[in-house]
Amino acid sequence: MEMLRTVARAWKIADIRKKIIFTLLMLLVFRLGSNIPVPGIDRAILEDVFSGDLGLLSLFDLFSGGAFSNFTIFALSITPYITASIILQLLTIAIPRLEALAKEGTEGKKKIAQYTRYLTVVLAFVQAIGMTLGLFRQAVPDKSFFNITVIVLVLSAGTAFLMWLGEQINESGIGNGISLIIFGGIIARAPSAVHNTWLSYKAGEVGLLSIILFLIFALIVVVGIVLVQQGQRKIPVQYAKRVVGRKMYGGQSTHIPIKVNQAGVIPVIFSLSLLQFPLTLTYFFPGTAFNDFVTKWLSPAGNPGVWVYAIFNIILIVFFTYFYTSVTFNPMDVANNMKANGGFIPGIRPGRSTVEYLNKVMTRITFVGAIFLALVATLPTLIQEFTALQIGFGGTSLLIAVGVALDTMKQLETQMVMRNYQGFLK
Repeated sequence: MEMLRTVARAWKIADIRKKIIFTLLMLLVFRLGSNIPVPGIDRAILEDVFSGDLGLLSLFDLFSGGAFSNFTIFALSITPYITASIILQLLTIAIPRLEALAKEGTEGKKKIAQYTRYLTVVLAFVQAIGMTLGLFRQAVPDKSFFNITVIVLVLSAGTAFLMWLGEQINESGIGNGISLIIFGGIIARAPSAVHNTWLSYKAGEVGLLSIILFLIFALIVVVGIVLVQQGQRKIPVQYAKRVVGRKMYGGQSTHIPIKVNQAGVIPVIFSLSLLQFPLTLTYFFPGTAFNDFVTKWLSPAGNPGVWVYAIFNIILIVFFTYFYTSVTFNPMDVANNMKANGGFIPGIRPGRSTVEYLNKVMTRITFVGAIFLALVATLPTLIQEFTALQIGFGGTSLLIAVGVALDTMKQLETQMVMRNYQGFLK
């Protein structure tokens, strides 16, 4: 209710109302484009290709809001941009030149964003070629050079357009444009998922008790996601007083916020990518012993594969949570910055002791976030397997949707506070 009241108050402010309308129009453009088919595709063959479990491709279909399985102009969605961003972020640690750019402030970030755009176009082009000549080759009846070129260019242009669309939302709308595009794709699947569940209930395939239990579980998960996403450990920091010329600086108290879920949904995506890769290969080796082995032992639909899949999923999510957190939060840099500015944690000596303390806190708080991510990502798979519910809105979807909604509401509240302060100063 508080979220709805915030939106209602924001709607009364003309400037913010324009931003909200602009964001909604951009998302509408995204949904319209997601239903425009790529030319030169046989739709009947395409339906046969995607009649079973999509494996890793289900993750792409999730981000694209169904555009991937329908092979529309936005079939690649924004995944090349996400991949390019992750690659640049990891390379920032390995390449000194990129690390220096990241520390140059706004201009350095603009340069890295430019590199990300270039890499996105390259990855989109490569993925478009792979999809057209690989997975979707059966659905391309005309394999002439001209037709293949047109399909590849249309898919690459679709990703470039979505990247531009996201940047327009960042500049003129509300929220993070790329995240909102993924959010729009996930939410767009909800009505069809509810409709399919209703049809299954009418056909007697799903009981009313199963639906009620699933709704209760989904509500608990959403509440848990909100608590964990908002949860943070505030480490107090005290700055010593120092005199520079005739002025005195420092003396104030602040804190370092360490989030419980510092890595966001990235560990879940990494884990799914690895676990779903063998299932994706079964598309290219149908009717083989490898296919039977993967279906039985590594598939969430197999027995005992569902348990093997769940165990590996938990282990990988915990590992990637610690890995990605260590990439994004460096206790050594934080300790050095505090020491350089005369700051210290009360009761902890500056230097090595501060680094060890921050490492200990981060290790403990990350464990809670990792276990929560693992449970949210794994339990829906087990529930759908043993209750025959095919809602198609699993833990990854909820994590992304709720996380983006919270981030957008924070930005909306920030915009309102800025305008209130501006009015007060006037």
